[in-house]
Amino acid sequence: MRFQNLARHPDIGTNCYLLEIGATRIVLDAGTHPKHTGHDTLPQFERLEPDSIDAIILSHPHLDHIGALPVLMREQPNAAVAMTGITRENGSALLHNSVNVMKAQREELNEPAYPLYSHRAVDEAERSWFTRETGQPFNLGDRERVSCQFYHAGHVLGAVGVRIEHEGRTVFYTGDVHFEDQTMTRGADFPVEKFDTMIIETTRGDHQRRADYTRAAEQRRLGESINRTFERGGAVLIPVFAFGKTQEVLLMLRELVDEGVIPPVPVHIGGLSTKMTQIADRFADHPGRNHRGFRLLEEWPDLRILPRGHREPDFHPGAIYALSSGMMSEHTVSHRFARRILSSEAHSLIFVGYADKDSLAGRIIAAGKGGRVAVSSDSAHESEIRCDVDLFDFSGHAPREQIVEYAVSCDPENVILVHGDEAARGWFKFELERRLPKARIMIPSPGELINLA
Repeated sequence: MRFQNLARHPDIGTNCYLLEIGATRIVLDAGTHPKHTGHDTLPQFERLEPDSIDAIILSHPHLDHIGALPVLMREQPNAAVAMTGITRENGSALLHNSVNVMKAQREELNEPAYPLYSHRAVDEAERSWFTRETGQPFNLGDRERVSCQFYHAGHVLGAVGVRIEHEGRTVFYTGDVHFEDQTMTRGADFPVEKFDTMIIETTRGDHQRRADYTRAAEQRRLGESINRTFERGGAVLIPVFAFGKTQEVLLMLRELVDEGVIPPVPVHIGGLSTKMTQIADRFADHPGRNHRGFRLLEEWPDLRILPRGHREPDFHPGAIYALSSGMMSEHTVSHRFARRILSSEAHSLIFVGYADKDSLAGRIIAAGKGGRVAVSSDSAHESEIRCDVDLFDFSGHAPREQIVEYAVSCDPENVILVHGDEAARGWFKFELERRLPKARIMIPSPGELINLA
């Protein structure tokens, strides 16, 4: 049994791993890197001989896990591709949107390699995907039996960890995981057993969640921030990722209205968020959902959809704008709205998820109210941040201590640390070596091949 890290870069992004079990070769995830462009955003697919892979398993449809899938499938045309049904729906929509983004970036960034694939390629790839739900065992490989089973991961709807077994040897890949209930998504339901090898995410390893944290208290604090904004005649901008975080925030706001914490107010969404919310509504009865049966677009009392191609920011006092992208990337709706909101002391900018430190969102968080940021990359001018800036912890990733506890409970022989920056993986390695002194704790470098048995 062997493991190879196919990521091209050592940080978060380009999640893609080769697992060789006997004669069967399986790729876990196939993501693109959000901070690179062109071929540099892809995993090291050149390390894989053409048409040499038996199967590809997708843990969930965020682009750092699925964005390179059409490229991989073009090079591995006979590989079976497995995922959950809701990942199939969301993955198709996100990949088609990625084609549109790459076409725009071809001109904006002068990147001749873009787009890396076409809409037709996404459609053709999707026809060969097969779906399995949690608790449904399935086999992979033509030459021998490798048994697999998905387990609910709690990160976003449809996200899974996967248990893989061959001749009594077991591997568990967590993908991205959250063990606690979120507003829409129920917490992970992972197996607890002795695994030979665990491949675990380390996203939040670089910081400790405060001891008194509760999601309910954090949600109430969010409501208080919104109310303060309304009292001074302002509006609220919440930058969100179109998939996952938009739907979480909408349900969070609905709970705050139902509990009387905030008044019933207009909530605006737009762009890709609308499409992803439509898909979420089609899966309103998904077993991994809280608020089952509630359809956001049909039942939200005053949910407003920004018209397609909306350009001119138009803020109304007492309204909430939950707009993508979550990191306020240039040429997105949240970026356009931010250019106006930053200069107003009446409004608030509220962050509820991950923001890379080099993104506009990350730089605004670091500078804070009274600081200065360059809003556009093509301008050296820095704008003063006059609006309130508030940050809330509604991460879709489990706190580091919970992932360590889970790994320790499974007493693995090997633990492979992925999906984290250097400091995050370093903390996990130190802690797991202390808690699992007999285990091999490994941080694979890009391209590194590890013998597991």
